[in-house]
Amino acid sequence: MFSTTTKYALKALVHLARAPAGASTLGRELAQQSSIPLHYLSKIMLVLRDAGLVAATRGLGGGYRLSKPAGQILLEEAVKLFEGGTVDPGCLLAEKAHCSDSAPCSAHTAWKTLLEAYFEFLGSTTIEDIAGPRKPSARDRKHAKKKP
Repeated sequence: MFSTTTKYALKALVHLARAPAGASTLGRELAQQSSIPLHYLSKIMLVLRDAGLVAATRGLGGGYRLSKPAGQILLEEAVKLFEGGTVDPGCLLAEKAHCSDSAPCSAHTAWKTLLEAYFEFLGSTTIEDIAGPRKPSARDRKHAKKKP
């Protein structure tokens, strides 16, 4: 349903969301851990950076990190960046130029129900929702060891 580029972008965002709070991830590490070719990842991260979803820092301690909390990044935002500004997969059968309720294709009713669920998912699900738990930071691990 998504292009390879969109899938890679979502994988990269999820990986960054799982990183310890405030931590940056080097591009080569992100590429390796996300199984994304480094050159391809660089292009994706540039688009995500320009859209304000990730920040990139050069130099010692540099790398990529989310620009805002993962819970504030809707999947729809990322998908639109790489799917041509739209998340609409269009008519299932492409029998008609403009498939609609008034001029439906033979699959329109069933496809419409699926598309509504798809749009609801993208518009209400965040990167945090699909990322799972964040890795604890060194500070968190140190603090946890002090507890009895």
